[in-house]
Amino acid sequence: MDLKGIISISGKSGLFKVISQGRNGLIVETLQDGKRFAVSGSERVSSLEDISIFTSEEDILLSKVFDKINSSTKGKKVLSHKSSPDELKDFLFGVLPTYDEERVYTSDIKKLVQWFNLLIEKNLIKFKEEKNSTSEKDPATSKSTAKKSSNQAAKKSTKKSD
Repeated sequence: MDLKGIISISGKSGLFKVISQGRNGLIVETLQDGKRFAVSGSERVSSLEDISIFTSEEDILLSKVFDKINSSTKGKKVLSHKSSPDELKDFLFGVLPTYDEERVYTSDIKKLVQWFNLLIEKNLIKFKEEKNSTSEKDPATSKSTAKKSSNQAAKKSTKKSD
């Protein structure tokens, strides 16, 4: 999954897409309504591809957590980020049973759910299953299959002429 160019800005709700880099910061566009504005270089910006979730084993990148969520929901939105804390914790435990309950706060789970739902709604993330289904329709793959079947047909016609 590619989360490149999608950021979170501390103190601002929602997610943003990096449009350009200016002299003193970034030009971003909100994913919710498409408005563009400048972000100062002094503001705290986090790229989604660099964010990870604490677990009891090792930290897991957000993209892998999104993959797991997608596998369990089959590409549909998950519960609302306004759900009760217990529902949110149960949801994350169902998707990622090894998450560290002491270091992953309810507010983190709310952001995770809100971000996933927004990215699904805007169709901005591609998952592994989607990539595999497109590679099966790849012309190179169909050419090799056609080549094999033509070789088999040639062998059959050679046997008949003998």
